[in-house]
Amino acid sequence: MPFELLQSETIYRGRAFTIRRDHLRTPDGRITKYDIVVHHGSVVLIPIDEDGNLLFVRQYRHAAREDLLELPAGTLDEGEEPEACARREIREETGLAAAELTCLGGFYLAPGYSTEYMTVYLATGLHPDPLEADADEFLHLEAVPIPEALRMAEDGTIPDAKSLAALFLARPHLERFL
Repeated sequence: MPFELLQSETIYRGRAFTIRRDHLRTPDGRITKYDIVVHHGSVVLIPIDEDGNLLFVRQYRHAAREDLLELPAGTLDEGEEPEACARREIREETGLAAAELTCLGGFYLAPGYSTEYMTVYLATGLHPDPLEADADEFLHLEAVPIPEALRMAEDGTIPDAKSLAALFLARPHLERFL
């Protein structure tokens, strides 16, 4: 017997996500509750500059209470396609546009409690074309050579899950830039 959805209710509606409480009957007949973060989805970018560097952003993350080095990323607007979001976000976060975006795949960020699916794009052919950053973002762009970025991912210097997962998906594609 599969899980059966008995009832679903919205318990919080915010700017970036909604929290939904689902009441389920489990395969063994028990009734349980799951609180789910409902999210429109997001993108993660792997921008590579003309010198073969990966472009990261360093930003303060209040939940972690520290500045983190991350790949540029952003949330889809409602109804927005991932590629359109990627084209907007790279301009907002790096001040650069990509001549070519290649979709490398995607992943669920935290499927135990969230619907957020992140699509990963390799961004090449970068050229200046800035968009105004979000008012609550204070980003510092950092260029990191690909081998160093991979070492940082492996040794724990980059603790951001989306960046780690995106680098894993991108690794086979990065060889041509070394």
